[in-house]
Amino acid sequence: MIDSGDTAWIVISSALVLLMTPGLAFFYGGLVRRKNILSVFMQCLMAVCVVGLQWVLFGYSLAFGPDHGGVIGGLSFAGLNNVGLLPNADYAATIPHLLFMVFQMMFAVITPALIIGAFAERMKFSAFLVFAVLWATIVYDPLAHWVWGVGGFLRDYGALDFAGGTVVHISAGMAALAAALVVGKRKGYPETGTPHNLALVVLGAALLWFGWFGFNGGSALSSGAISTLAFVTTQLAAMAGAIAWVVLDWVLAKRPTTLGLLSGLIAGLAAVTPASGYVGPMAALAIGAIAGALCYISVMFVKSRLQYDDSLDAFGIHGVAGTWGTLAVGLWASVAFNPNGADGLFLSGAAHQLLVQFVAIVVVSAYSFVLSFALLKLLDKFMGLRVSPDHELIGLDLTQHKESAYTFLG
Repeated sequence: MIDSGDTAWIVISSALVLLMTPGLAFFYGGLVRRKNILSVFMQCLMAVCVVGLQWVLFGYSLAFGPDHGGVIGGLSFAGLNNVGLLPNADYAATIPHLLFMVFQMMFAVITPALIIGAFAERMKFSAFLVFAVLWATIVYDPLAHWVWGVGGFLRDYGALDFAGGTVVHISAGMAALAAALVVGKRKGYPETGTPHNLALVVLGAALLWFGWFGFNGGSALSSGAISTLAFVTTQLAAMAGAIAWVVLDWVLAKRPTTLGLLSGLIAGLAAVTPASGYVGPMAALAIGAIAGALCYISVMFVKSRLQYDDSLDAFGIHGVAGTWGTLAVGLWASVAFNPNGADGLFLSGAAHQLLVQFVAIVVVSAYSFVLSFALLKLLDKFMGLRVSPDHELIGLDLTQHKESAYTFLG
């Protein structure tokens, strides 16, 4: 039976998660050079459109359609066939099936958009469009079925991912690492990494933070105790991640930075995503603080040491934080907070759930990295990935040169 309160909350949550992709556009757009801001905006917003269309035509069916062998959902819901206004009790018994579909659509569209951070300023727009649709089909949709779909083998194995640590953050992070390696470094790297407008980054981070309450809170698929828990843990982890990064900046670099605060904030949010509906408030603080520290090390030391050009730290923040947060479920999860979860190591004294979470991390990471690497290599061979050297090097301000903007994007 449809519940009006649950329906209202998931409608709002869907809108909040949709807002995150324009927020990501501002966040990424402020970090790149001024001449490339429109290309980042265009890529992020077109991801909503092309991946959203893919989701409606067949992506939702592959992810959440009736199970085939534990690995894919088939095409029973293709074109939204059999997806109507009555609930689908397998996933959400108190909201319309159509609403569950559109809520999940917002996750599907932001995930490939996150990958943009790895190749910002150097991938052709046409190549990105093809990559986004193919990646959503062969990487995101199967992973969503494995972890969240009824009959999915990781779900049946017992893996817990409340709102997307594996499906969204690890998958996007590993794809981002593959993209950084295949596409290669920016011309002049590492001297090309100065953000052109931190005010836009602040705005983007604020929109992401705001939208994340729908991302995590909405994943309860109801309005009640679990959505409240997810809302609170999301806020606490964000605070802890920001503080941890700022403290490390202050101690190691001798001064706190705005970008550091924002990076720690996003790290805390990404880390608590898989755990938000399974852990308590104090655990959320620990998850966020450790995420801030781990991502600081990844971005400030590991990346510079290995010299890969993950332009906007899509892997260094989302991949690393998503991995940590997924593992943290196996440490702090508690059935006292969520009876549909499990007890982690710190409560049960047994490492079973921790092992399950580790296996899920390995499977999702390997699948996303290998398939993403292969897909990018194929696209590079048949259509080319990078913009021309002239477009990378010229100093055109695309906010003022409309004709040049379209040339760059093409």
